[in-house]
Amino acid sequence: MIQVSDTAKNKIASLMQEDGTTIEESFVRVGVESGGCSGLSYKLIFDQEKKEGDKIFEDKGVKIVVDKKSFLYLVGTTLEYSGGLNGKGFIFNNPNAQRTCGCGESFSL
Repeated sequence: MIQVSDTAKNKIASLMQEDGTTIEESFVRVGVESGGCSGLSYKLIFDQEKKEGDKIFEDKGVKIVVDKKSFLYLVGTTLEYSGGLNGKGFIFNNPNAQRTCGCGESFSL
């Protein structure tokens, strides 16, 4: 399961509204791809098209879709959002990551 913090939910709803959609109509696709300074990078996009093999979760009214391969790396992750002085953006609080880079955008197991 992948969870969503309250601040991330609010930011997702706001960004989707700016994009002309709602959290009821669209979902958040999260995944992992090769790259970044630690070996694996997170990806996050808004989507409306499900693919074969996708795993679907819902937390706090936000639908999250993860491909089968990425799910193995992201199980137990909480999606958070930080808007503070130390940087803005979505943060993957991933208990599976053994090492992360300084910017928090990549990790290794």
